[in-house]
Amino acid sequence: MPSEKILEQKKQAVAELSANLKEACVGVIVNYSGITVADDTKLRKELREAGNTYVVVKNTLLGRALKDAEIDGLDSVLEGTTAIAYSNDDYVSAAKILSAYAEKSKTFEVKAGFVDGGALDAAGVKELANLPSKEVLVAKALGGLNAPISGFVTVLNGTIKGLVVALNAIAEQKGA
Repeated sequence: MPSEKILEQKKQAVAELSANLKEACVGVIVNYSGITVADDTKLRKELREAGNTYVVVKNTLLGRALKDAEIDGLDSVLEGTTAIAYSNDDYVSAAKILSAYAEKSKTFEVKAGFVDGGALDAAGVKELANLPSKEVLVAKALGGLNAPISGFVTVLNGTIKGLVVALNAIAEQKGA
């Protein structure tokens, strides 16, 4: 039986992870076996620069933290070596980075994830990784809103140009 001190440390770790997962909008759970230290360092740096938190965690502690955060449906993937990357504001960066690394690696794999408290399987995480970034989506939306306005301006410009040509022709006739 573990000592009271160790048990208290584990409870505190679960509470901290649970609080972080409650605030997170997205999380990706991976099997990190077979990754070299150099690759792991590079992966952690890339995730950190994109605003994600990446932690290696014991399956039992992650299971309890997910349960406390009211994220259901991920217990089946909590086997083997497990790490989780989560973010509070960027929905796609963790999925993009980890999925890209998983495609290059033979042993590293994306197990599952969650978005706004709802569980995703590995295929759902891959779909999330294929989404364009927030900036691209906003630019597309603004472009879609701008298209009718620019079309209207073009029509008005053509009408005014036609009026000017007609007035110019009338002026030339009267001058001749």
